[in-house]
Amino acid sequence: MSFWGRISLAAMLAAASTSAFAAAATDAPRVNNPVAEFTGVDKITGRIITFDVYINETVQFGALQVTPRVCYSRPGAEEPKTDSFVEVDEITLDRKIRRIFTGWMFAESPGLNAVEHAVYDVWLKACKQKSDVPAPGAAEAGSAGTD
Repeated sequence: MSFWGRISLAAMLAAASTSAFAAAATDAPRVNNPVAEFTGVDKITGRIITFDVYINETVQFGALQVTPRVCYSRPGAEEPKTDSFVEVDEITLDRKIRRIFTGWMFAESPGLNAVEHAVYDVWLKACKQKSDVPAPGAAEAGSAGTD
């Protein structure tokens, strides 16, 4: 085989192994988590708070209502990639609800798609399998039969 033929063959093998590696990296399983963990800052008081929100539930932070729709992460052995599709609404002074954010937040890049409000900032910190906060409906289920 000629010199150029060997280089061409080596280049094809390298390209094939690179594309196989890339496909394996993108095919890594995503973990669908029931809880999204957020960090919020109140710029007026300087208060920083971390709060958990169950998927498809809404938690109010100041004048903002935060609702995660999904929260994905990778298994522990994989490179961290944590993202959540989130909707954030603002309760205005005249008691109207106005959507100020709809989109993906990335825990590894909190500044990329954080909600930057005049008073409050909110960003995704993590996705979790469980929370210290009781799940929605847990209180009703626990008290059903105590009458």
